[in-house]
Amino acid sequence: MTCEERKDERDVMVWSQIAARGVRDRRVLEAMRAVPRHLFIPQSYSAEAYDDYPLPIGSGQTISQPYIVAFMAEALALKGSERVLEIGTGSGYQTAVLSLLAQEIYTVERIAVLLERARATLASLKIDNVEFRLGDGFYGWEEEAPFDAIVLSAAPSDIPNAMLRQLADGGRLVAPVGPLGAQTLVRTTRRGAHFDTEALFDVAFVPMRHGVSDI
Repeated sequence: MTCEERKDERDVMVWSQIAARGVRDRRVLEAMRAVPRHLFIPQSYSAEAYDDYPLPIGSGQTISQPYIVAFMAEALALKGSERVLEIGTGSGYQTAVLSLLAQEIYTVERIAVLLERARATLASLKIDNVEFRLGDGFYGWEEEAPFDAIVLSAAPSDIPNAMLRQLADGGRLVAPVGPLGAQTLVRTTRRGAHFDTEALFDVAFVPMRHGVSDI
């Protein structure tokens, strides 16, 4: 994927917002430089595309701030050969970043209009290692399990059991967990039948919801 448009802004974003705050994984930093965030947001917010805060993308959803996307990607500890499940495609921005870090991405979105928009944006960037599904993210993607890594971009009250079952032994799951106003980003690592969970820091994500919607 090559996009020279607004590359200088991405360089500044990575240097001042991401690397300066402790993200060190070289592959993550390169992916954040490569993906044109301005293509994943409404035109009315284009001037703010590389600022370090979330932006609305329609349907009551947001695109996460760049630092959070980078931090979560680094927390997954991807090497390039993994199969990754993403719950909450949203704009497709995080999906695009992950596509440069892992071998296969399986992404689930419950809102049809967002899924189709993300699919079109990734196709325009010639990203071809992503499979899309319209569905209830609480159930994951059982037919394609197990996954080496799972990432949630909306916050459930607790990690869904389906996510834990679909995580490969040794795999990592990164997710915001908890009610609005009291969410914590956690990383859960599977070790056989045991799951080790560590709290990373407090966050604010949209709540994870059941069901499927057209809009």
